Amino acid sequence: MKKYELTNQTISVDNRTLYRIRALKKIGWDFKKGDLGGYIESENNLSHEGDCWVNKNASVYGNAKVFGNARVFGNARVFGNARIYEHAQVWDNASVYDNARVYGALALVYDNARVYGNANVFGNAIICDNAKVFKHTNVSGDAIIKGDTQVYGALVNIDNLSAKEIVNLVHYCTKVLINTKNKKGIVKKAIMLLKTYGYELQTQTIG
Repeated sequence: MKKYELTNQTISVDNRTLYRIRALKKIGWDFKKGDLGGYIESENNLSHEGDCWVNKNASVYGNAKVFGNARVFGNARVFGNARIYEHAQVWDNASVYDNARVYGALALVYDNARVYGNANVFGNAIICDNAKVFKHTNVSGDAIIKGDTQVYGALVNIDNLSAKEIVNLVHYCTKVLINTKNKKGIVKKAIMLLKTYGYELQTQTIG
């Protein structure tokens, strides 16, 4: 049985026509029959199985898919070949696109964050603020990527992070780009901690 239908309410996004959805039955504990949701281009974008849902002004289009118990809401956009599934959530003004994947027990992407390229965000990882995760990066576990951090492949820009936040990033990086203009002490403390833990990092200092 279908759990939603496409309505006649439409918007145009990237020269594509998207349709607002309406629930045909109760979905999870928070949406009831008749509730209006967000926008999708076709039923290929949102599974009829599970409690997954697109709500408010969020949009999912292209070959992107939301399934499992995932949620996309606020003004979030999911497009390209992106996949949001299991219990992942994407909201606010966040965007997930290209071949990116967000999934896991409670992976979260919100604020103005961007996840794209071939990046994977999973587990309980959180991507927020203006952070960007892209290329072939994997962010997992309880990692939190925030501020203006950019994570791509093996290169992490850690400007404006605390020493603890820098240390928390090293699961998946082998090279660190350090802007020492404002926080030389914090950066030095982080490097000392990393050496204590046995990490052999290549460090390039700018500023």
